Amino acid sequence: MQSQQGYDRAITVFSPDGRLFQVEYAIETVRRGALAVGIKTKNGVIIAVDEKTKKLQISNTPQKLFQIDYHLGAAAAGYIPDARVQIDNARFFSQSNKLVYDEPVEVETVAKHLADQCQQYTQYGGARPIGVSLIIGGIDSSGSALYLTDPSGAYILYNAIAIGGNTDVANEFLEKNYNESMTFEDATMLAISTIQNSNEEYDDTSNIKMSQIKLDTKEFEFIDDAKIKELSQQAKIKYPPQQK
Repeated sequence: MQSQQGYDRAITVFSPDGRLFQVEYAIETVRRGALAVGIKTKNGVIIAVDEKTKKLQISNTPQKLFQIDYHLGAAAAGYIPDARVQIDNARFFSQSNKLVYDEPVEVETVAKHLADQCQQYTQYGGARPIGVSLIIGGIDSSGSALYLTDPSGAYILYNAIAIGGNTDVANEFLEKNYNESMTFEDATMLAISTIQNSNEEYDDTSNIKMSQIKLDTKEFEFIDDAKIKELSQQAKIKYPPQQK
């Protein structure tokens, strides 16, 4: 038991069965976070989060949905203060890339940069792993792109992905309903339905915050609450709740 605790406390040491326990705990922090969803289509990217607010909280500004650059955004699940630091890092990196190369940064380049930062915190003593996963989406020279980063330092390209709490239900719902030829509006409705189905809350959309980056405009935009509510009514018909 004592030897197990030793591996449990040391970030830089693998256990005999090949595990980094502190990284696993950081990934568990992500699993305990609020749900975030990203969906890619040929016409753009949708990023949505579930943000439950307290009764007296002012919720005009999303806390888990971020703009990185004019063509690039991210959603976070896990320890949100860590997300803020990573987003600030991504914004600085993106602007530096623009100054040096005089062109918008590629989505994969930002995802890899943030993943490399996460990996460094798994390798050196005196610091804990970063306790957040990010869905990073945007438009670049190759079209729409959607990546996931996690505390281990991995970054993976997806068509659609959910992170945070209740992701087994959310990703099963996405796998059942996603197809690569779907319209941008269908993808928006699917993101709403994925969050509502996971929470079993089909009427209230006040907790859903969404953003979009369309291929034709290449600009990050927040979707207003009225539009989300309108689309949720259509989503109930297009993507009916999954039977538990």
